Amino acid sequence: MTTSTTRVLALLEILQGGGTRTVADLAARLGVDERTVRRYAGHLLELGVPVESLRGRYGGYRLAPGHRMPPLMLTDEEALAVLLGLLVAQRTGPVTASGAASESAAAKLRRVLPKALGRRLEALLETADFTAPPRSAGGREAGLLLGLAEAARDRRPVALGYTDRRGRSSERTVWPYGLVAHGGRWYLTAADPSAGPATDPSAGPATDPSTAPSAGPATDPSIDPSAGPVAGPAEVRTFRLDRVTGMRVLPGSFESPPDFDPVAAVLDSLAGAPWAHEVRVRVRAEEHHVRRHLPPGLATLSPLPPEDGADWTEVRLRAERLDWIPAVLAALDRPFVIDRPPELRTLVTSLADRLTMYATASAPEAPAPDDH
Repeated sequence: MTTSTTRVLALLEILQGGGTRTVADLAARLGVDERTVRRYAGHLLELGVPVESLRGRYGGYRLAPGHRMPPLMLTDEEALAVLLGLLVAQRTGPVTASGAASESAAAKLRRVLPKALGRRLEALLETADFTAPPRSAGGREAGLLLGLAEAARDRRPVALGYTDRRGRSSERTVWPYGLVAHGGRWYLTAADPSAGPATDPSAGPATDPSTAPSAGPATDPSIDPSAGPVAGPAEVRTFRLDRVTGMRVLPGSFESPPDFDPVAAVLDSLAGAPWAHEVRVRVRAEEHHVRRHLPPGLATLSPLPPEDGADWTEVRLRAERLDWIPAVLAALDRPFVIDRPPELRTLVTSLADRLTMYATASAPEAPAPDDH
């Protein structure tokens, strides 16, 4: 490239940083006079780049808001970061667009990478793999995500069409409070005025059910729980975005609680989802110790009044199966009391008996060496 072309591209890169740049500032950064800066800006206009000129004492140049620039001015590291982000999100993140859209965006970036960097990236893609299976989504979810985000920001009620996990369809008016990405999915937290006050609000934070033990509960991400904190007269519900069948913004507005935490609401609802068994256990340990073995989203923890000078924590969770819980209780290595269900006591006793048998069994004798 010629020196002038390089400087024109450098001017474009500066303007892509956003804001208005004075002619004097641009001249200093490019190492040219102000007249040359104006000529470079004219070259960009001839190329179809919408450069706006602002007059006045604090005037200068800026790019028109909303203009989509090609990623030609990214540094090698920036282009690699964007491309890897696309590829990783496509496999493990909350998807909001079709696979074709992600692939075409990645292909555009790969076409403009320098050859040396492109070869190194290909080596990474050929040798790296993911433990999580690729996720699928339709482009419809991207439009819903953007529409609900605007409604939540502007405090506008929406008419929401929804299909629950049992296949029942409904339409309701909700007040969208926020959107949360969790476990590879998007969730909407919204107040449902038609539901009235919640009768059993959940307590405590929660996190990804995928962190449960491999033999753990059936943490099916298709659930659409309705637990969570209460805001005013309406119950706060959690909706999975891929189960939303339609959304329409309605006239009017609402006020959201100032201290409302959408993340805590989603995680509370997952921890309180309806399953076959409701488990309550009191553990003689501080909450932070129990939390290391029972992550948020799997169990709700509540501190209890100290007994005999020791801290106690109540564990509440719901599970489709109980067979994984005894091993977790054993890993706590703290005294505990099982309040419910009674069959959990039997499973814990059975595990203790097996461990005792394994620990006291004699090791088999090693086979005699073969003399031949």
